[in-house]
Amino acid sequence: MKIWGISDLHLSFSTNKPMDIFGDNWTDHAGQMAAAWDAIVAPDDVVLCPGDLSWAMKLEEAAIDLAWIGARPGLKILGRGNHDYWWSGIGKVRKLLASHPEWRCLALQNDAVVLDEVVVAGSRAWCMPGSWEFTQADQKIYDREVLRLEMSLKDAQAKAEGRPIIAAIHYPPLGFQGAESKLSELLEKFKVTLCVFGHLHGAKHHNAAFKGNKNGIEYRLIACDFLKFVPTLLWPLEVPS
Repeated sequence: MKIWGISDLHLSFSTNKPMDIFGDNWTDHAGQMAAAWDAIVAPDDVVLCPGDLSWAMKLEEAAIDLAWIGARPGLKILGRGNHDYWWSGIGKVRKLLASHPEWRCLALQNDAVVLDEVVVAGSRAWCMPGSWEFTQADQKIYDREVLRLEMSLKDAQAKAEGRPIIAAIHYPPLGFQGAESKLSELLEKFKVTLCVFGHLHGAKHHNAAFKGNKNGIEYRLIACDFLKFVPTLLWPLEVPS
């Protein structure tokens, strides 16, 4: 079993939200992702997709985008992003996914999923104090998301039985040049091996994101445009020398 990752799919099969307004590289990005995904991911593999999956506003509208994800090979572990307005409640999302077992999708929110070799924890998180997008109105949401990440990591720790823990979250847990946060402190407290995140788009933000090893945790940015719309191999973990 291999574990792959790609986030921020920004699918819009039920809505008029073309992504190529953000650059020519986004032209037919769903087609680009499908071709790459189908070519390299095996049916027994796992794909982590932590957030911004669909531009839909309602769950029933998101179903066509979820069906597209479900048509891709592998077990898909889905997380919520800040643009996933259709994700109105985890119970409803899981009910829809359970009604389509052929999609092989699991929704991750404030808890953890046990795989053969690892445990995957996940939460949305939020923009952190001091970041370019943070306002005072974000503080309450950020504090709540810190608690939710802790819930997820506690669940992972309880289920791990010696397995490494992977955290799949939407927002980056480290600030500019690797500035620490309450989120990264939790990742270290629970001895996470690998943390993958998305949310950041465009060369400016890609370059500003901390990627690499810090305090024993490997951080990987897996936003789809950063990956050139090709899922990246996450596990077995290969750390660049």
